[in-house]
Amino acid sequence: MSEHTSLLSGEKKDDDNGSLRRRSFGSFSRFGPDVETSGVKPSGDSISNIPLVLEDWHRRSMSAQADEAGKTLSPHHKKGQSTGQLGLTQRNRARSFVQNIDGTMVSMTPVEMGRHELYEEVPFLAMSGLQRKEHSLSVAFSSYAAQLDTLETDEYMAATTGKHLNPEEKERRLSQMSLLLLDELEVDAITVTTPLIFAVLIASMLMFNMGYNISVMNAPEPFVFPGHSTSAWSMAVAAFCVGGPLGAVLAGQLADQRGRRGALMITTWLFILGGLVQALAPSLNIVIVGRAIIGVASGASTVLVPIYLGELAPPNLRGVLGTMTQFALVIGILVADLVGFVLANPTGWRYMFFLTSAMAFFQLLLTPFLLESPRWLLGRNANSNKARFIIKKLRGFRYDEEVETEVEHYLGASKSQSCNDSNDNSGGSSAKNPMLEMFQDKKVRLLVISTLVLQVANQFSGINAVFYYSGLFFDGVIENPLVGTTLMGAINVLATYVALLLMDKCGRRTLIMWSSAGMFVSCIVIVVSLNGYFSDMVALGAVASYVCFFEIGLGPIPWLIVAEMFEGKYVTAAMSISCQLNWACNFFVGLFFPYINKSLGAYSFGPFAIVLLLTFMFAWIYLPETQGTTPAELQAEMVKKNAGRSYHNMDIEGMASHAPPSQDEWEQALAALEDEKVGLNISQSLSSNK
Repeated sequence: MSEHTSLLSGEKKDDDNGSLRRRSFGSFSRFGPDVETSGVKPSGDSISNIPLVLEDWHRRSMSAQADEAGKTLSPHHKKGQSTGQLGLTQRNRARSFVQNIDGTMVSMTPVEMGRHELYEEVPFLAMSGLQRKEHSLSVAFSSYAAQLDTLETDEYMAATTGKHLNPEEKERRLSQMSLLLLDELEVDAITVTTPLIFAVLIASMLMFNMGYNISVMNAPEPFVFPGHSTSAWSMAVAAFCVGGPLGAVLAGQLADQRGRRGALMITTWLFILGGLVQALAPSLNIVIVGRAIIGVASGASTVLVPIYLGELAPPNLRGVLGTMTQFALVIGILVADLVGFVLANPTGWRYMFFLTSAMAFFQLLLTPFLLESPRWLLGRNANSNKARFIIKKLRGFRYDEEVETEVEHYLGASKSQSCNDSNDNSGGSSAKNPMLEMFQDKKVRLLVISTLVLQVANQFSGINAVFYYSGLFFDGVIENPLVGTTLMGAINVLATYVALLLMDKCGRRTLIMWSSAGMFVSCIVIVVSLNGYFSDMVALGAVASYVCFFEIGLGPIPWLIVAEMFEGKYVTAAMSISCQLNWACNFFVGLFFPYINKSLGAYSFGPFAIVLLLTFMFAWIYLPETQGTTPAELQAEMVKKNAGRSYHNMDIEGMASHAPPSQDEWEQALAALEDEKVGLNISQSLSSNK
């Protein structure tokens, strides 16, 4: 048995001269004093697949898991409970030790280990659809830690009673400890503090304003400076997309220089300015200027909101918050259509544009409640007291030890998700170009190409032609085009909810194929209907189907693939290039669709159908399915990642039954461990001299 193992086990014994007596770690171990147990190492042979009980748990709906978690094995109802059949008693505070491959020791509870793993593996982005990855990681680590707990318990029983656990006892403990730890890890998903609520509210208002301005040009088109040309109006619509990529680029620089909070406030002022310019414009050319300013603000919002909420929220909440901001965007589109019924007239169209400024001004009133990103503060100064104060407010912590543990999670995750090589001893800058790395790495290159292809398909599928020019499209199809436009907005909101349900159950490649195929068929039906073979109502239904199929696949998946399939260090670079390409394609659709519609008439959706057919073929032949997101795959990665580590006192049940020791106690314990190392070296020297 190694030196570290015997020390951590709490073993006491004398050397030949009786001069050395090891100090006991029994007060920190579930095994008590005078018990010898070795650390356990993860390996393919020792760590099996996910237990069947936990797999069943994982397959349940999120709401069912939340309802059942406490009933199954909640630590709050099981305090003081022992394993009974295993003969272990909970007399001591439990804290796990990890011995790294370089010999360093780290002390964390299993829950803290799990949260650290989540911080490292889930990118700092609030992205709709990330719930699946977040939950799979929690399930995988719960099983991983439970298997280590069971292995160590089996060794302990063999050392003390001479008997190993039988298969039934192992499976029982494995399942119980897995569910217990999963229950603890997913507390973050249902715990939301008031400061975080305000942050989500303010950020969601930015996305709402962006959605509102996507569709606001639809209804008032006949009344805004009547007599304008097709080219002038298409330029007014497309100016939104001219400002978008500029805003996305500036947002990254502002966020790094002035902080996430400062960049969000600048974006809010841009919405106010752009809305006022549009509302007070004396000509269509000034409307174009205001539209471009709002485009800058919208482009900045697409970058800042996911980053800001991702850096404030714990990993288990980032997918949920991303979903909320996505709903804010599609609701904004719907509200713009509804407002059109009241204000889309010769005297009211200016008020439609002014609502952008009014909403942004209301958001500005809430900014005193807006907190700075703790990750940004820690990146500038790892000892930042302000960052610690914000973390304490965001998480509702009561003790400084909890805050410091969370700080370590932030710092560790930031390091693991960085492209900087900390081991570079060349003396120069160790920063690497993540974009260059992605294209040089053969394993990542296909993902990059897939991401770019899907971003092109996202816009060239023609979805924004519907939201920008639905009034133009529905003219002649139904009596009041605004009714059709509003109907599409309402269906868009419902389809977003359906997409959320499907993304928890279906693979990403599968959803892309269904989405592109469904949109392709819808385009064909639209063209056939507009040529008189079907009624206008069939054409309206085909457009509704077209929007629905977009929301379940080509809408969210191109963005989600970046967050799910790329390593953390590549996510920011991949998201940046995706954003720029998406805005560029958006500009071309907004600028040229009126000309396409004028030239092709009933066949105006034909080019979109061709793009969708090519997208389906690409997904079928080349697009890889999202890998590493099932619990079994993630657990296998954890085994590989941690193969060089030894785990000691991996006590999940003790963790749930007792509060962790204070920081002072652990400093004393680690100091005692160092004393033991010195004493052992002296003992070995005396023995060798004899």
